[in-house]
Amino acid sequence: MSAPAPATPSGPADERLITRSPLKKLLGRPELGAVVGAVAVFLFFVFAADSFLQVSSLTTVLYAASTIGIMAVPVALLMIGGEFDLSTGVAVTSSALVSSMFSYQMTANVWVGVGVSLLVTLAIGLFNGMLLTRTRLPSFIITLGTFLMLTGLNLGLTKLISGTVSTKSISDMEGFDSAKAVFASTLTLGSVHIKITVLWWLALVALATWILLRTRYGNWIFAAGGDADAARAVGVPVRATKIGLYLGVALGAWISGQHLLFSFDVVQSGEGVGNELIYIIAAVIGGCLITGGYGSAIGSAVGALIFGMTSKGIVYAEWNPDWFKFFLGAMLLLATLLNHWVRKRAEETA
Repeated sequence: MSAPAPATPSGPADERLITRSPLKKLLGRPELGAVVGAVAVFLFFVFAADSFLQVSSLTTVLYAASTIGIMAVPVALLMIGGEFDLSTGVAVTSSALVSSMFSYQMTANVWVGVGVSLLVTLAIGLFNGMLLTRTRLPSFIITLGTFLMLTGLNLGLTKLISGTVSTKSISDMEGFDSAKAVFASTLTLGSVHIKITVLWWLALVALATWILLRTRYGNWIFAAGGDADAARAVGVPVRATKIGLYLGVALGAWISGQHLLFSFDVVQSGEGVGNELIYIIAAVIGGCLITGGYGSAIGSAVGALIFGMTSKGIVYAEWNPDWFKFFLGAMLLLATLLNHWVRKRAEETA
């Protein structure tokens, strides 16, 4: 019996050693479809609204995008990890209410209320994460329950403590000015005025991108979202990963809540309802899959930017704002179809 022939150089190459062309790498990026959509929306409003290219208009667009983007980033990471959070909109309001009412009722330094708010908001995220991982119930059901409970608590406790549906003014309390400088100030660069939320937003995008692409935890997020059982079988701490993602969402809600409070001094207890869908839409437009395991933080930022350009572009074009939700829904469908096409092309050329 003859010995087996040695492997020849013409045999199949190790796929880890295959170098991908720049085009294939580009097609494989989750945010590609969102970037194409953002360019299209930008060009559309450049021609539709004469004032769209003014510096003041662009900074307003960035501000609108940042208020959505701060939450869209952690929501995108959560979706990559295969889960949802429908309580994010009211959690932002809860965070603001706790800061305001604790500071006012205890006549404490505003920063004490900010700290208590951080603990309470993180507790909400921990509750969602722990309940999800222990019960194995769908995150849709768990966070829908949290959404309803927080909606009721926000209104009920505010009326019980303040006697009205809004909080009392804390603008004359110690620490208010310094807290406002951190969460709701405006930076001036020459004649350009930029809200500090833009910096918070960009910092979160950079941090989330680094986590996803440069850390072991980022690998765990993709693995847990792609196939939790398979990830668990190879040693990925799926439970801790998902709890960490919900804590990240809570941190974003805390930052957004403090901005809400220190921008307007008082908080309406009914605010935030419906915003959770906007955060999810920004993540989906940015390339995140509903099924998990795919997406990017940069994509969520682009999705938030598209939202900002659309919401303000309609105003600058002097259109009826009643059409905004129509355009938002149309963009969601078009972005999803474009992202699906890009992924299909990437798989065919891989």
